[in-house]
Amino acid sequence: MTADNLTPLTPAAFQVLLALARGPVHGYAIMGFVEDVTGGAVRLGPGTLYRTIGRLVADGLVEEADRADPDAPHDARRRYYRLTGPGRRAAAAEAARLARLVDAAGAAGLLPGRRAAAS
Repeated sequence: MTADNLTPLTPAAFQVLLALARGPVHGYAIMGFVEDVTGGAVRLGPGTLYRTIGRLVADGLVEEADRADPDAPHDARRRYYRLTGPGRRAAAAEAARLARLVDAAGAAGLLPGRRAAAS
């Protein structure tokens, strides 16, 4: 399995991979990251989050990790996740795909502050 055959990713899958790109975190932190980065427009519920993580683990893009800080107080049920090498490549491929779409939207004059490209 390669990162290329997994794109385009679902929005939830990309958001989870993006949250994990900075290092291992637990599910609640992933939900908070997604809400923050989208300005509250997207809220991943527990069902969507854990189904998405389950698929990403099955695809080899994410794996369960040890706790990031063993000295910090943690709920024993809390699980931490991290990107695998293929997960990082899939996230990068999806980011590049989305960047091309944003460039096309800018060229079409669909983004504030950008003029449409001359034909």
